[in-house]
Order: sequence, then structure tokens, then C-alpha cells
Amino acid sequence: MDAEPRDRSRLGAQLRQSMRKTPPAASTKHVLNVCEHLIALLPESEKTKPQVLLLAGGVVEYRNDTDREIAFRQESNFKYLTGCDVPSSYVLVAYQPGTSLERTPSVELFIPAANLADMMWSVPPPSLAAAQETHNVTRVDHPPALPTAIEKLLKALPSALFHVLPRSSPLLPAVSEEFIAPILAHEGGAVTDFYLLSALHRARLIKDEHEITLIRKACDISSRAHEVVMRVLGAAVKGGIVAGAGAGINRPLLPSEWLIEKEAEAEAIFVASCRREGAVHQAYLPIVAASTRASTLHYCCNGGNDKEFAWGPVGAHDHHNSNSLSSSGRDLKPQVLLIDAGCEWTCYASDITRTMPVGNGGRFTPEAKAIYELVSEMQRSCIEILKPGLHWDAAHLLSHRILVRGFQRLGIFKSPDSPNSGSWASEEAILASGQSAAFYPHGLGHSLGMDVHDVPSASKPAVNPSISSDNSNKGIELGHASFYEHLRLRLKLEAGMVVTVEPGIYFSPHLLASIRESSLIDHAVLKRYEAVGGVRIEDVVHITADGVENLTKVKSDVEWIEGVCSGKL
Repeated sequence: MDAEPRDRSRLGAQLRQSMRKTPPAASTKHVLNVCEHLIALLPESEKTKPQVLLLAGGVVEYRNDTDREIAFRQESNFKYLTGCDVPSSYVLVAYQPGTSLERTPSVELFIPAANLADMMWSVPPPSLAAAQETHNVTRVDHPPALPTAIEKLLKALPSALFHVLPRSSPLLPAVSEEFIAPILAHEGGAVTDFYLLSALHRARLIKDEHEITLIRKACDISSRAHEVVMRVLGAAVKGGIVAGAGAGINRPLLPSEWLIEKEAEAEAIFVASCRREGAVHQAYLPIVAASTRASTLHYCCNGGNDKEFAWGPVGAHDHHNSNSLSSSGRDLKPQVLLIDAGCEWTCYASDITRTMPVGNGGRFTPEAKAIYELVSEMQRSCIEILKPGLHWDAAHLLSHRILVRGFQRLGIFKSPDSPNSGSWASEEAILASGQSAAFYPHGLGHSLGMDVHDVPSASKPAVNPSISSDNSNKGIELGHASFYEHLRLRLKLEAGMVVTVEPGIYFSPHLLASIRESSLIDHAVLKRYEAVGGVRIEDVVHITADGVENLTKVKSDVEWIEGVCSGKL
């Protein structure tokens, strides 16, 4: 039975009074941030109403036909609001503009109770008292208390609008129907999944100082892991690693004796380095691609990360390379090794790519070095212009412009100075043709935060006002439409954003098929570079009030990369 209006008022007052005990903390700031964005999204008629957020956390998943858990990682939106890593938890937030709930929202956390099976087989959830100490919430209880808490809010805040995450998405934990049904059955009860995810994404787009610290930590660990791989390669070149007698049945090789002769070994060393420093999860499945396989952008699954390096008799297009190959008695072909990998630290990601030389004494071939230096120029030039107010499309267009200029210097793209060419081979004409997208098909970068491709609905809004034409664009606003087909970030930069800057150049036979007959390309010159495969350099940068802070510590200049990979540094 509904409470009388006087009782409703008293319940609401009690609820608001209880919140005055909660001190400000990072999780409270996140709750307020989300609620403020939520109010901004609502129709005017809904803005003054009480707003209630109801979210489910992630659940433990199991490998097929086993009782063995897959390593748990909390769902990002739930973690952002609560800081809670306990599986099968719920959070209930009450907020209302113009009341004390606007300053101190009610945040109720519901975590599972420990049982004997938990204690016998795995680590049990914390006690209520322990969780109350470590989480900045109004109260902590067990999930069976959630229906009562919902009923209490329905009585205290009878006009409240309840918000849940999209219920049809298989990517998000769903709130059980047993909690939704009583809300809808209540007189005036309303539940919507239209606004909450957008509000969360917009709130998460701008990082606070604590979040930057966590991302910086993830980048530090990942930077060292990239360097570890390079130094193991360099030690082998220098002769510092030898697979001695006694390995195998008598004695396995110790880490100090490991050789990297295939992609899987490089991946294993990278992940081991991160795990050794306390990073439980990789932010994504590492991409470890040697030789021409580096032209495959997400070469990591369905046959990825599992091939040996290219040895003597293996051709340039060595996708059919198998693990039966051995380095014994054969020379290592000069090639690149592209590693796109990053760990996360307490649910905050890093994302770093380094391309390093393998073979040739740990140095790039002339062709690979030329492509590497061009990608490095693309990245440096783009980082230099990043600042609040700059539209990301402008930086992306600049990266294509520098690619075109570089290819003209190398002779891959013809220029007005090339034999039998003219204005039709100008920089602007090549940009307008869109043919640089065959070598660089992806975006310059993306938002990064709790997810590696963070907050997609906020990073790539449905409406993207074109950047203005000016002298630097020479009349071209965006370049060819194909440049933007796969962008994950399309908006003006703001202080507090964290983005990746990851230009690349690839010689993929599948992508190059579209420009094989192009009159803008010197195909004889192009052929000399195709064996390079691909080069990508990726750093994580923080947009500050007046520019950028590069959060990636591992170096990427050619001299340092070659020095480490050759064992000289």
C-alpha cells in the first residue's frame, strides 16, 4: 500500500538526512558528474523530477563445460559509479535537482553475501562492514535487500524516473526483471533505458586527476613491457642469450635464456612483464605481427600472434608460415615486429604500439626505416597541434597530408616534378583522390579510459559539424570521405580528454588492390616497399589546458629503437 503524502515526505527527509554522513570522494564526484549529464539530456518536463539510477555489475563467467572461472573484470560503467569490483553487485542512486540529493545523492551498494562454497573454492566477497569502509556510499547491503530499497524510493520519491542501461544490449549487464517489474507496477512508476548510457559516456569522456594517475600507471607498466621485448631481442643479437644444453627434458630455459623467435613468444614476454608489475588484465588482446603480417590491423586472433619470424627460405608474403620452422642453420630475414599492446590498471587502460626491427643486426632495412620515419613524422606533427578546441578531424587530415608529402618524396606517389606528370599529381589532387586511405585506412586515434576504445557514443557523436576551411586546409575541409570511414573519434578536443595518436602505413595486398592501376602511383617504386608489411606508432596523450601531456614513456625514435634492438644500448 502506498504511504500517505505525509509519510512520503518523512521518508524522503530521512533519506536525505542519511546522505549528509557521506564525505566527498572520487566515486561521489563520478555519481554527480553522471547525474548532471543525465539532467542535461532530459526533456524539460522531466528535469526537476527525482532521478534514480539502477545498474547491475558484471557477473563471473565460466569456461564451457567446466566450473573454472574466467578472470573477472568489472563492467566499466558500474566501476565508474561505485569503484566496486565485486561480481553480481547492484547500485541504486537517487538524485534530485533543487534538494539535498543534488549535493549528496543517495548511493546504495548491494554485494553478494559470502557462503561456504565461496570460502572453500575461491576468494569470498567482502563483509558489509569491510565494503562500507572501502566504498564511499550511503550504505551497503546484500541483493535480497534491493527490492525493499526500491520500494522505499518509490514511496519517498513517487514521481521518480528510474534509469537503466540499454536492456537489449548483450554487451551490458541486465537488471533482473524481478527488480524492474515492481517499479512498473507502482502507480506512476517509470523506467527508461534511453538516457543513462549517453550520460555515463559523456561523463567518462573527461578524466579527473585520479583517473589520469591510473592511466599514467598503466602506460608506465606497458611502456616497460614494450622495452623488455626490445631488450630481449637486442640481447639475442648481441649474443647474450643462448639456448644451452640441458634445456627441455632435463631443464627448461629460464627467462634470462629465452629467445624470441615467434610472435607468441614476444606476446608472452610482454604479458609476463605486465603481470609481474601487478597488472591483472590486458586492456585488449595484444597484437603481435611480424613481417608482412604487420599489414593486418587487428592481427591477434583466428590465426594471429602464432607464427614464427620469417627465416631464409620463406617468401615475403609468409602468411602460410608454420610453427614447424626452426632457426637452426638459417638466417633471419630482415623484417619488422609490430606490437600493439597495453595493460590496464584498476580498470583504466593503456594502448601503445611500437614497431621494431628483427634481423639485420637489429636495424631497419632502408625501406622499413624510411616508412618508420615517415610514420614518426606523422605522429609528431599531429601531437604538436593538439589542444583544446581543435577538431580531431583536422589532426586526422594533417596525418594524411604528411603521408602524401612523404610518399611524394619517396617516389611512391608521383609529384608535379615527376616525369610525365603535372598538376594532376599535386598534393591536393592526391588528397582529393582518397588514395592515401589504401595505405592508412584507420583513424588517427580514439578516446581511451576505462575501455580501450572508450565511450563511443560521446567520442563519435551522430552529428559532426565540419571543421572550417582556412588557409592551412587550402580549401579542403575534410579531404576524401574515405579518410573518415573508420574513425572512432570525431569531435573538438577538451581539456581532460585522453586520446591515442597512432598513425600507420601499411602495404596490405587486399587494400592495395584498389589502387593497382592508379596513374598517381609509381608502381615500380611501390613494389620495393611492399615487403615492409606495416608500421604503426601509438602513444597515449592527455589533453591539457594548453596542449598535451604524453603519458607514454617508451621511446620511439629510430636511433633509440635500433640501439636497443641491436643490443648496443
